[in-house]
Amino acid sequence: MNSVKAKLLLVDDDPDLLRLLSIRLQGAGYAVSAVESAEAALSQVSVSCPDVVITDLRMGGMDGMALFESLQKKHPALPVIILTAHGTIPDAVAATQRGVFGYLTKPFEGKALIDQVEKALQFGGTPIANGVTDTSWRADIITRSPEMLKLCRTVERVATTNATVLLLGESGTGKELLARALHDLSGRRAQKFVAINCAAIPENLLESELFGYEKGAFTGAVKQTPGKLELANKGTLFLDEIGDLPTSLQAKLLRFLQERVVERVGGRAEISVDVRIVCATHQDLKELISAGKFREDLYYRLAEIVLPIPPLRSRPGDASLLAHAFVRRFATEQHRGTMTLLPAAIDAIEAHGWPGNVRELENCTKRAVIMAEASTLRAEDFGLEISSADPEMFNLRRVRDNAEREAVVRVLGRVNGNISRAAEVLGVSRPTLYDLMERFGLRPQ
Repeated sequence: MNSVKAKLLLVDDDPDLLRLLSIRLQGAGYAVSAVESAEAALSQVSVSCPDVVITDLRMGGMDGMALFESLQKKHPALPVIILTAHGTIPDAVAATQRGVFGYLTKPFEGKALIDQVEKALQFGGTPIANGVTDTSWRADIITRSPEMLKLCRTVERVATTNATVLLLGESGTGKELLARALHDLSGRRAQKFVAINCAAIPENLLESELFGYEKGAFTGAVKQTPGKLELANKGTLFLDEIGDLPTSLQAKLLRFLQERVVERVGGRAEISVDVRIVCATHQDLKELISAGKFREDLYYRLAEIVLPIPPLRSRPGDASLLAHAFVRRFATEQHRGTMTLLPAAIDAIEAHGWPGNVRELENCTKRAVIMAEASTLRAEDFGLEISSADPEMFNLRRVRDNAEREAVVRVLGRVNGNISRAAEVLGVSRPTLYDLMERFGLRPQ
């Protein structure tokens, strides 16, 4: 916990439950506000600026889901936790698919709620207190991956500094999107964001593109022309694919980073430039250094802050989440009406490795929306093979049983069948362990 208490807003039409939850959360060190209706919660949010909202799903008047949707429009980064009775679990699961941070089934232990709150504070979004942080850029980041959400929070922290940032990630992971976020969230947002792809410009032209040139510096130089560094003065220069920067220019870029002055090609005057540098590459720069293709001193100048971007294949569930969003977007753009993904298509999307990452998925979805003959998209519309994944693998009861059985078997092996010791390691009572062993067909030795 930080020294400054996180602020929570509780919403439930049951005053007794509100009182109980308030006591538990205040005892854990949180500052708690409580209201008995969703309408009151909407008014309270603008006053108390909470870090997390905890709401019952079923209430008189506006329900918890309607409250969430209203909050999302004005405060998209505000995490919402929904409390639900057993009979409304399907509704709660559907809510998480629409962006609710998480849900708890009544009755629940106080520790379970505190754990959810702590996770929401860590991953669920940036506090909206005082309206200081602009989180609207996250609308373009569609993810449930804790690693990706943590990266977003890091971007928001780093953006307010002048540190040089190096974005590392495979092609199609969204490096330019994050580079633009670093600019838009910074004090330079009113100035220019200038991008240049070091791999897309021939080596003999790249120097003049970066540093500019004087009239008559070479054939065709008919007028004095500032380079990208000058054009980005007071703003941000994004050097994409910095690993492809020719070695002949690496020394000149290093000098700029040290002196913050540029000399145009064919000129002698030193021009002071105040610009923030953000770089990106899909290559391993340390391998390039070992191969003598990239200067080590330049690397350490560029890598004041290094932000690795996870590939799509390491973000379970994000592929289908993105696919749903892309289908909605492209169906609207292409005037195809309402289009949906069939379960087999979702399975195929989740099973595919997506070597081109989000860009590949985006292009594939756009093509599927345009070419599909029906309003329901099949795996074949994406050009993907139908997945052979067992639907049972998504059954939470089956997943939990398998995990519990594996844990019991492994611990019993580690303690050589000692029931008392195994129960202690597993954190359960001896009778509970015997019940688990009977359920899984395990005999005491």
